[in-house]
Amino acid sequence: MPLYEFRCENSHLHELLLSMSAADRTAPCPECGSAATRLVSSPALGHLGSERARLLDRTAASAHAPAVVDQVPGPGSARPARTSHDPRHARLPRP
Repeated sequence: MPLYEFRCENSHLHELLLSMSAADRTAPCPECGSAATRLVSSPALGHLGSERARLLDRTAASAHAPAVVDQVPGPGSARPARTSHDPRHARLPRP
């Protein structure tokens, strides 16, 4: 459920968790009891975890400056082929 921010006539701010289908544009202020109207606010991107924030940064950076390979990988970078010692694998068709 999203978190909505409300402000009353006396400038008290409070937040409410409401379902997205809720059409409530007003709510009673918990401090003074007057009617509070819902504010339009930005999403809380600062509450993202550090991994999520780094992923967003990498995604945005790769859109305008993609990584470019500038040299051929050396022979030591290839992983050796995995060999199975299971006798059932010997009967499988070979490419």
